[in-house]
Amino acid sequence: MSEVAQPTAPAPQAPADDEIDLGRLFGLLLDHKWWIVAITALFTVLGAAYALLATPIYRADALVQVESKAGLSNPLQDMRSMLGEETKAEAELGILRSRLVLGRAIEQERLDVTVTPRRLPLVGDFLARRGLERPAFVDRYAFTRRSVWGGETLNLGELRVGPAFQGQPFVLRVLDGERYRLSLEGEELGEGRAGQNESFLGGQVDLRIAEIMAAPGAEFTLVQEPLLDVINDLRSRFSVSQQGRDSGLFDLSVRDAEPVRAERTLNAISQVYLTQNIQRQSAEAEQSLEFLERQAPEVRGQLRQAEDTLNAYRMQQDSVDLSLETKAILDRIVNLEAQLNELEFSEAEISRRFTPSHPTYAALLEKKQQLQRERAQLNGQINNLPETQQQMLRLTRDVEVTQEIYVQLLNKMQEMNIARASTVGNVRILDGAMVQRQPVEPRKSLIVILATLLGGMVAVGVVLVRGLLNRGVESPAQIEQAGLPVYATVPLSNEQSKLTERVRRRQERKGRAVPMALLAERAPADTSIEALRGLRTSLHFAMMEGSDNRLVITGPSPGIGKSFVSINLAAVCAQAGQRVLVIDADMRKGHIHFAFKGRSEGGLSELLAGKANLDEVLRTTTQEGLSYLSHGSVPPNPSELLLTQRFSQMLEEVSQRFDLVIIDTPPVLAVTDAAVVGKQCGTTMMVVRFQHNPIKELEVARRRLETAGVEVKGCVLNAIERKAATAYGYGYYNYAYK
Repeated sequence: MSEVAQPTAPAPQAPADDEIDLGRLFGLLLDHKWWIVAITALFTVLGAAYALLATPIYRADALVQVESKAGLSNPLQDMRSMLGEETKAEAELGILRSRLVLGRAIEQERLDVTVTPRRLPLVGDFLARRGLERPAFVDRYAFTRRSVWGGETLNLGELRVGPAFQGQPFVLRVLDGERYRLSLEGEELGEGRAGQNESFLGGQVDLRIAEIMAAPGAEFTLVQEPLLDVINDLRSRFSVSQQGRDSGLFDLSVRDAEPVRAERTLNAISQVYLTQNIQRQSAEAEQSLEFLERQAPEVRGQLRQAEDTLNAYRMQQDSVDLSLETKAILDRIVNLEAQLNELEFSEAEISRRFTPSHPTYAALLEKKQQLQRERAQLNGQINNLPETQQQMLRLTRDVEVTQEIYVQLLNKMQEMNIARASTVGNVRILDGAMVQRQPVEPRKSLIVILATLLGGMVAVGVVLVRGLLNRGVESPAQIEQAGLPVYATVPLSNEQSKLTERVRRRQERKGRAVPMALLAERAPADTSIEALRGLRTSLHFAMMEGSDNRLVITGPSPGIGKSFVSINLAAVCAQAGQRVLVIDADMRKGHIHFAFKGRSEGGLSELLAGKANLDEVLRTTTQEGLSYLSHGSVPPNPSELLLTQRFSQMLEEVSQRFDLVIIDTPPVLAVTDAAVVGKQCGTTMMVVRFQHNPIKELEVARRRLETAGVEVKGCVLNAIERKAATAYGYGYYNYAYK
């Protein structure tokens, strides 16, 4: 028995399915470089369009100083300052961001009321910012007539709505330069005039339009938002930070689409913060003054009573004078009593703010106890004096201490009156609000760069994911690892694509690409035809082991080029001097008759149904030695016809008439026709399409044929493309030689 020639030399081992071939991934990127460039360019254009059309955001900033002390401080705060009680920067930051400050600023500037002009979608704001005035043609279309263009504004005087309608959008449509119509959710509420106070919905909506500068038909949306929502929105756009640590300098900024509104808003916040600081300082002075005024009458009465008691005692004892020792003790006692009285005032003020456990309060109590101990020691010295001197000292002490307290009280009342009248707070606005000339958002160059990078990453990611998910055969080595020899690798032919047209049947939604001519006749030097000549040589030796001269061409799935291989292999063999017959055994969707400019009727199905004999259905072609048998009319039972005795007899007869019989069959995984035909033929070849059929699909098709008793001799790898992915991954070894 003659040796069977090896169809191909062993190829380099392909990487396993679970390994990542970096060379192949790099090749995928090269294969899709223009696709990657296109997607990246698209993202760049979209990013540039967004940067150009996005509403610019402006930033207004101001600088505020919070001093540690005011110019004229509250006298009762001296003790707290001595004990280290200072205003914290965190507290001032919290006050600036509080609802108290932001809410008052919103009410002053009426930021809860917004007027939004209706614009053209996407480009309306951009055109208005460029000052494009209303074109003449816009009145022809309703949606453009209702839009507001450059130079058109609405000056809102006042809008107040009831709580039930806060947040509801009222639509104002301009009727003319003086009149307007108001509606809510498509329901008209009435008409009004500019410059007049109007009322709608039974007094729940009060509206005054100061001035209308828009063409008839233009629409504006008026909304009064709930105060809390506006505060939260302003808080998200308002930022405050301290320069350095304990510097007392605070940077304030507000971001807004309207630069004038941003400046007004920040100025309002600064003024409200300054005003509340002054009011807070003044309120502290007012409370301290009230406390002192309540104490003054009581101390004055105590002083009068002490003086009367001292005078009465002197008259009784006939004008007793104090000795020098007693007078020194008296001066010390009066000084201690004055200090204790000062601490009493401070304690009365601090007790309203802190508990006795607070460090400030505890330090004050400790100092008070120390003074009381010194006073007790002096009282002990007094007890050693003569009785008359003791009594005289006590009475004189009461008078002088009470008098000192009264004078001190009057002095503090004077100081508090001055402090209340001259309160300026400890806050200064160093820099008023000003808007930066350039918008802070959008950052156009950054957006374009990020969009470009994102587009590149998305494109590369899609290419790599598709490449990793596409497990189609890319090299003969993958097929040989599955245990099947590769008899030929057929490159994809550009000439063949010119000979292919799309044909659609009535019951088909999508057409099928079918060859309308023989590539072996039109371009005999094409690399695909040269590859089929190599297949012809390999098949010559492979079929020598076969029991007959019949060759079955099949494949796992549709659209892989079985018919192309069948008819062009037949033409190549006929050109070598053989008598060749091509049988279209795909009686469902066969189309080889298109390549020979024939018709499908009067073919295999009629022969097997007994409606025609072999001579009537055999057809010759323009290629000498080449004949074909079309599939005929589509029968209801193709598989059953192939199982009839007529099909076996027909095969025997054509095997005697021709040197080679090539049978084109349907896909193995779609129907059983290929197994039925292959059982009666000596050689069966499988066509696999490049990057289309996975190895597992090929193995399943092979097992299905072997289960039916059909041995697959080998494979033909069809439609190989010269791609960087395969060149870097598995290698590409097809060349043109002319």
